[in-house]
Amino acid sequence: MFADSRLVKRYTSWERGEHLREWSVLQRVHRHAPDLAPRPIAADLESVPPVITMSMVPGTPLTKVVTRSQSEGLVAAITALWTVPYDGIVGVAPRVNDLDFARRMTAGPRPVSGVTATAYDAAMDWWHGPDPELLRRSPGTKVLGHRDPNLDNYLWDGHRIRIVDFEDAAVSDPAMEVAILAEHLSWREIACEHLQTLLTFDDRRLLAARRLWAMFWLWRVLPGGRSAGRHPAGVADHQARRVLELMGQ
Repeated sequence: MFADSRLVKRYTSWERGEHLREWSVLQRVHRHAPDLAPRPIAADLESVPPVITMSMVPGTPLTKVVTRSQSEGLVAAITALWTVPYDGIVGVAPRVNDLDFARRMTAGPRPVSGVTATAYDAAMDWWHGPDPELLRRSPGTKVLGHRDPNLDNYLWDGHRIRIVDFEDAAVSDPAMEVAILAEHLSWREIACEHLQTLLTFDDRRLLAARRLWAMFWLWRVLPGGRSAGRHPAGVADHQARRVLELMGQ
């Protein structure tokens, strides 16, 4: 709900501590990178539903046509977030086990046939390769990660980008953050090559992480998946081909 220059956010779900995490992250970001995100104004974290009041930030969400200037603005915003200290932020775990997201794909039933079944088999084989062990290792560089790179969460005012929605913020690393963005379905039609050339990360870890998140999104869009009804027909086959391409098949 909008009120004057304020946004009042009432949570529809908060069982994972989304409200606690977002409020704490907004406070930390405002302290160390002012004007990168909404300014935290007030919170009633014990109400049902929890409520956070924050400032509105200028700009409109990115679209499926991201210009070079917007890519550079996004890199500036992301790297500014990465400079924010993450120690002690309420609700932000020291480290997320991202392999659990890949496990959701292979823990489910195998599709009956077609390219989705082939991608499922490739995902099963992935667990016997080097990627899982690589991703189990603690990264050399850790950062405060946004981890929800939906296009709607990046607001462009013509000069710079600001970031909103920190419900899923966590301690992460540059390669994982770039992978989460590159494989998010909202970025699927956008070429991220220029963006990736402006950031520093471990190339091997990036490819392993991209495979992981591609598998996660395939799980989401398969029949019966949480996102299956939100996308047009054929998206599961398209995503399966994405998995196979990243696997080198």
